[in-house]
Amino acid sequence: METVIFGLPLALFVAAIIVSVFAGFVKGAVGFAMPMVMISGFSMFLPAQTALAALIFATVLTNVAQAFRQGPRAAIDSLVKYKRLIGVLVVFIFISAPLVTILPAWLLYLLLGVPILLFAVTQLMGRQLTLSAERRNRAEVLMGAVAGFFGGISGVWGPPIVAYLLSFNTEKAEMVRVQGVVFLIGGVVLLGSHLTSGVLNAQTIPLSAALIIPASVGMWLGFRVQDRLDPVKFRKATLAILAIAALNLVRKGLMG
Repeated sequence: METVIFGLPLALFVAAIIVSVFAGFVKGAVGFAMPMVMISGFSMFLPAQTALAALIFATVLTNVAQAFRQGPRAAIDSLVKYKRLIGVLVVFIFISAPLVTILPAWLLYLLLGVPILLFAVTQLMGRQLTLSAERRNRAEVLMGAVAGFFGGISGVWGPPIVAYLLSFNTEKAEMVRVQGVVFLIGGVVLLGSHLTSGVLNAQTIPLSAALIIPASVGMWLGFRVQDRLDPVKFRKATLAILAIAALNLVRKGLMG
């Protein structure tokens, strides 16, 4: 008789643990990409809605650690500074979450992946895009809307946020902390939205909760790498992960 753990055969549950550890490591090292790594890995052996449900609890809890790593005061300061970005993100997650069973996933992956890939590649080639301070408000609204729309449907809202922060040459510690704050709030909204949509249910909640520990272990290992990266190497590593994530989104879109 086949062993089943949290609704999955043993082999698939072990695979989910491995994906979660790796996703946590990447997030700890550069501050983002956990949902992208998880949804990409899980989708290889889990139905799409189960894959989305499986990443939600780990995403929320690891972002608590990331947001408050420099203490509550720093996290609150980031929340206030980026309140416009966060507010728009939250609104668009609520708007798009119900569409998860309606819109074709391949189209969404392409619409998100192609522009982010172009941004990351041009940055790595030395064509650095930096935006002036007077454009910050409009950029926050635009990126918050894009990130929230795709986040509600796919659980992936990191690339637009990271692209925004890179465009303003955000300092390393602030960039990682802001990502943690933004992703934490977005994750809580996503959790609430999918408790309502039915993606999180009696079958998927235990699996999602079980993956918190391996994801946290991976993140702790990634933190140790992040602390050793100087700002230039950190930016390059962030752009490289961003490009890889975007390539994977394009691949998923083309495969339809």
